[in-house]
Amino acid sequence: MNSWSRSASSRIAGVRQAVHEARRAQRYWQENKQQLKAEWKAAREAGQVPENPGPPPSGFSLLPWLLMGLGSFSNLLQGKTPNPWIGGAGLLVFNSLYVYVVFRAFCKPTREAVSTRVALLLMGVVTTGLGLGYGGNWLLFFPLLGLATGAILRGPWLGRCGPALAAFAGAVAAFHNGWDGINIGYATFLSTMVTAAILSLSEAVRELRAAREELARRAVEEERLRFSRDLHDLLGHTLSVIVVKSEAARRLAGRDIEAALGQITDIESVGRQALTEIREAVTGYREGSLSTELDRARSALTAAGIEPVVRRFGPPLAPQTEALLGWVVREAVTNAVRHSGADRCEITVAGAAERVRLTVCDNGRGTPDGSGRPGAAPGVGGTGLKGLTERLAAAGGSLRAGPAPRGGFTVTADLPTNVEEPPVAAPAAATAPRAAR
Repeated sequence: MNSWSRSASSRIAGVRQAVHEARRAQRYWQENKQQLKAEWKAAREAGQVPENPGPPPSGFSLLPWLLMGLGSFSNLLQGKTPNPWIGGAGLLVFNSLYVYVVFRAFCKPTREAVSTRVALLLMGVVTTGLGLGYGGNWLLFFPLLGLATGAILRGPWLGRCGPALAAFAGAVAAFHNGWDGINIGYATFLSTMVTAAILSLSEAVRELRAAREELARRAVEEERLRFSRDLHDLLGHTLSVIVVKSEAARRLAGRDIEAALGQITDIESVGRQALTEIREAVTGYREGSLSTELDRARSALTAAGIEPVVRRFGPPLAPQTEALLGWVVREAVTNAVRHSGADRCEITVAGAAERVRLTVCDNGRGTPDGSGRPGAAPGVGGTGLKGLTERLAAAGGSLRAGPAPRGGFTVTADLPTNVEEPPVAAPAAATAPRAAR
């Protein structure tokens, strides 16, 4: 007895909690209704009509159907029901179970809970008992049972239980009304399937809205990533060149003022070009030129005291292919200038009919720490070689970087000659550290 009372208390507490949450959601909708209407009106005037979210779904939308039981309640009041105490208790139990079930139907975890399925089964037992015992208006509880069943069951369970429940309701009704019991069976089947269809469609719409919002959020994150990565690659290379040329100008200032002024002129030119590229990067329309990057690489290497050797042959490349190879040249040369300690750097672009290969190889110490392992230079928000690997992979290419067999460090990029679309930034690059070498 104690366990039964605890179970009943738990069920009642669950119903109260569900009613409380539904009322809170409804109250929130009512409090923000004016604001939502104002936003709707402004969007319509701007020609951008958003979807009307409407009030949050809850068990309140299914409560009005309990009015179908008024006929049975009227029979109790008029004394037309034998054993009215049994009928009244059955009516109370059915209504309580119905409220419990429908308020748990709009949340998937509670809808699929064992307690909800048990409550639905108990509804079926009570409905069967009332229908067999009294008939008449009491048979209308079968369509209500079908409505609760359609609100709870989905998929194969609905396909099996819906027709079976309708057939069972028709058989029980036929026990009292003969062939007229088919109407109860049809009403039960209709209420089960229509309720399930409407609620399933509503859930699908909510899931699509959530998916669309998630896609929009990811698109914003990817665009933010693209911009931060481009900005890193632009400023990382440009600032490295400026530092190297500034050091060269400082060394030359004491003995060759003309050469020092030439380096300062180059610094001014690099700074102006960087400003132009940053403006273009903000609008998202910048496309790199491989020839320009090769010229800059030659200038940066020369200023750092590294002999540049540039070779290029093969057919013309698509603009996006050149842009990607330009990023590789920029990153590889920046690393060579900052970390290699080399005195010679070879850049080779070898194009064929379908593929093009870029190789940047120096004769330095192989890695920043000389340990033979790719190192990582400190940096915030950068992508380095890891980001370039993801860029090329998204465009159907590949990037390999590591110590060369005969010493030094080699970066090799392989790409199709015609990359039609710009590569999409990979989310993982957002937090990747700058891999300097």
